[in-house]
Amino acid sequence: MAERQPNKQLNLTVPGSLPVRIGSYQRRRMYERFLSKTKVDVVDKILDVGVSVDVTYETSNYLEQWYPDKSAITAVGLDDAAHLKRLYGVRFVRANGLHLPFRDSAFDVVHSSAVLEHVGSFRNQISFVQECCRVARRWVFLTTPNRWFPVEFHTVLPIVHWLPKRAFRVLMRATGYSFFADENNLNLLSMKEVRAICARVHGFVFEVSSVSLLGWPSNILLTGRRVDS
Repeated sequence: MAERQPNKQLNLTVPGSLPVRIGSYQRRRMYERFLSKTKVDVVDKILDVGVSVDVTYETSNYLEQWYPDKSAITAVGLDDAAHLKRLYGVRFVRANGLHLPFRDSAFDVVHSSAVLEHVGSFRNQISFVQECCRVARRWVFLTTPNRWFPVEFHTVLPIVHWLPKRAFRVLMRATGYSFFADENNLNLLSMKEVRAICARVHGFVFEVSSVSLLGWPSNILLTGRRVDS
């Protein structure tokens, strides 16, 4: 049986296109926010949950690319991204972010970029954040697209994702985007929903913020600091 490649379906934009260049600019801003919010230090061990097998876009797996101390990073993904070790010298572990194979507080800082919207139901999204927090000794930093931004980042379609979720999924199936009609593949979140997730996670104090594009919040940033240690 051929190995499935979900990351391939997630990448519909053309390399070098305007949406890709804008996305790269936003990732740089989120990376800088990650550094400033967590104050990650050279002695810290970092877990990056949900890395991509994609090598098409220049800012895929931006943490592995930009963070100076590659040996500090353990990258986790559903698919075989062992090439990250060859490219950047990071450690790679193939695992599901809902069931991380690490002890409690195994890493100083846990990072995850644009994964939360791909783990399935709202209950799964809560479990994903809880699991990231479980293995974090000090900080978690997660990003996800804002459902209320006018353009949906994966399909590059305008407005349609503002429909009720059931209607959005029907439309995706009817217009050839059936991959994104499955809640397991795409479940967009609003800032209100992200705050609701945070309320169900104990032992951390959370800040929910955003980065904007043309004055409109495009990406939601969830920063959590452990308080029970």
